[in-house]
Amino acid sequence: MSDGITLRRAGPADHDVLGTVMYDAVHNGPSRYSEAQRRAWVPEPRRGPDWDARLGGQIIMLAEHEGEIAGFMSLAPPDYVDFAYIRPAWQGSGLFRQLYTEIEGIARQNGQTRLTVHASLMAQPAFSAVGFAITTPETVEVRGEKLDRFAMEKRLER
Repeated sequence: MSDGITLRRAGPADHDVLGTVMYDAVHNGPSRYSEAQRRAWVPEPRRGPDWDARLGGQIIMLAEHEGEIAGFMSLAPPDYVDFAYIRPAWQGSGLFRQLYTEIEGIARQNGQTRLTVHASLMAQPAFSAVGFAITTPETVEVRGEKLDRFAMEKRLER
């Protein structure tokens, strides 16, 4: 299903649609979180000055198919994978791995020797599949809801 995908770096003009992709992935994809937890995590598509500021300092790779953004992943320098969201229709298509390969390549070019992430219950298997190991299971509170996640790390060999 990943045929016809174009990977490119996102810019400020893409920020609002990235918020919509994130919302779609959390609310419409398979989930191990309750509806209340998903509403707390992403109550609405992110946009606006705070969202722009958060994304502005990151390297963001996105995947497009026929003009639609299918997913994105970001690297917050120097070594933190901050966002990794794939629209439900594209989950299981290999798109996560394609985006991750680009992000890891950028990290390596920048001289990084490791990558870290806080992975949701849904993202943890995908990060494990590309070589990340769980360092700490965590529970965070977001808008009154407790969400389980995993701190993970991958060492990048030279």
